[in-house]
Amino acid sequence: MEDIDSLKDFLLDEEEYHDLSELFKMFSDPTRLRIFTVLAQGAIRVDDLRLTLDMTQSAISHQLSSLRKLNLVKTRRVGRNIYYSLSDDHVMQIFMQALEHVRE
Repeated sequence: MEDIDSLKDFLLDEEEYHDLSELFKMFSDPTRLRIFTVLAQGAIRVDDLRLTLDMTQSAISHQLSSLRKLNLVKTRRVGRNIYYSLSDDHVMQIFMQALEHVRE
């Protein structure tokens, strides 16, 4: 076994652990996972997301706010409409790997 000092070299800084923890919190809520699944299909308006998931607009907005704070979703304004979409596909890869693990 390696000595303790060399093992410590593998540790991340506390901010990175905090950021990872916040990212994984997204996966701990079924509502956010459902939103994430829909957003993975493409950009969508809040009202369409509300209708798709049969939820209140305030509940959707609250969850989207959490996802935006983690830079997991982005917005685009078209006229009076705001469209939400995934910021990138990295998190979708994590989601798909987790889903594959659950389905095994």
